[in-house]
Amino acid sequence: ECAVRLVKAGAQIVGVNCHFDPMTCVNAVKLMKEGVEKAGLKAHYMVQPLAYHTPDCNCQGFIDLPEFPFGLEPRILSRWDMHKYAREAYNAGIHFIGGCCGFEPYHIRAVAEELAPERGFLPVASEKHGNWGAGLEMHTKPWVRARARRDYWENLKPASGRPLCPSMSTPDSWGVTKGHTDLMQQKEATSQDQLKQLFDRTKSH
Repeated sequence: ECAVRLVKAGAQIVGVNCHFDPMTCVNAVKLMKEGVEKAGLKAHYMVQPLAYHTPDCNCQGFIDLPEFPFGLEPRILSRWDMHKYAREAYNAGIHFIGGCCGFEPYHIRAVAEELAPERGFLPVASEKHGNWGAGLEMHTKPWVRARARRDYWENLKPASGRPLCPSMSTPDSWGVTKGHTDLMQQKEATSQDQLKQLFDRTKSH
């Protein structure tokens, strides 16, 4: 419905940005595209997701995760995840493909490399490495040389190396959303009394 309203209002490009991981965002844009086409309209589509895995998010996205914003690194997507994201997005008819929070240069390079056949050229930064681990062919260790292939990296299920950490988090659920008085911003710095109220409230959740 949102996408249809935007297109009817004159938007030429519609899509989603931030708060969720690539596949969640791609699936959201697929729904938008379906709605626009069902309404007999045409548009271009864009997607700019997070570079973090967020399968445990609630409807407000990663801002409710306890790791937000300074402990999100264990959730970062690999360059191989980005290849998959780029292909899924392109095949879904999304041709403006980018990234938001958490994206690093090597992520964008991976997106560009995956779509090189469609674009007709590789990004300049591809000169720095071989595709799909090809640079490992000269590694001194034979078991590492054996990883110089696409199917190895596409099927890898990387471990976090954090034995005491869960694979999922429990998002904060304060019931605070748009329009709530707690979201009203103030010009002055948050006072110690105000912070104490928040700390006490955190303990009760």
